[in-house]
Amino acid sequence: MTRLSVNINKIATLRNARGGNYPNVLEAAINCQRFGAQGITVHPRPDERHIRYQDVYDIIPTINTEFNIEGFPSEDFIKMVLEVKPNQVTLVPDPPDALTSNAGWDTIKYKDYLKNIISRFHSADIRTSIFIETGLELIKNAAETGTDRVELYTEPYADNFHKNKGQAIASFVKAAETANAVGLGLNAGHDLNLDNLKYFNQNIPGLLEVSIGHALISDALYLGLENTVQMYLRELK
Repeated sequence: MTRLSVNINKIATLRNARGGNYPNVLEAAINCQRFGAQGITVHPRPDERHIRYQDVYDIIPTINTEFNIEGFPSEDFIKMVLEVKPNQVTLVPDPPDALTSNAGWDTIKYKDYLKNIISRFHSADIRTSIFIETGLELIKNAAETGTDRVELYTEPYADNFHKNKGQAIASFVKAAETANAVGLGLNAGHDLNLDNLKYFNQNIPGLLEVSIGHALISDALYLGLENTVQMYLRELK
């Protein structure tokens, strides 16, 4: 079964809109774990507009499920990750003002840069993943950085799913096959939801983990968090 990691950034966005500590991000992480999620994902950004760096330090001793920290590998980010030592760090090429992650790494241009950063995380026994698009040469070059996994950026799949799902998933299947062939573990995330998740999971060979935040937390407003986590888990069986 593909693992579900719940991204709780949107819980923090709601909290930050009013200040204070409600809704409580730490409680949300604990509850997602209690309701069956096999992972918790956070993506702190430099302006801390949703997840704050302090949230990361608060969450790590409280949960026992997998903890995945996403972000651009600035020195501050690297320092935090090395101190917290999550199960996984996912490197994302976000500029500081990005609204959300909307592109993957150019692993050809930034191969040496990524190789250096990944070696620092490996020295602390932290699994690494690279956020990436479906270009086959990008996948092959990702393997040469030393990363353990790649996370496929799935917005193009989600955008085209209702137009022609076969065409929408075709490049992702080829990317997955290439990742498997070069020995990379495979994650995926961005705009996966209850409509398109099952088809994606059934057709992507070797898919280990999906990270889902915006859609899942939005669904939880109507369906309740426990029910929503369970619904997403059923789509992955």
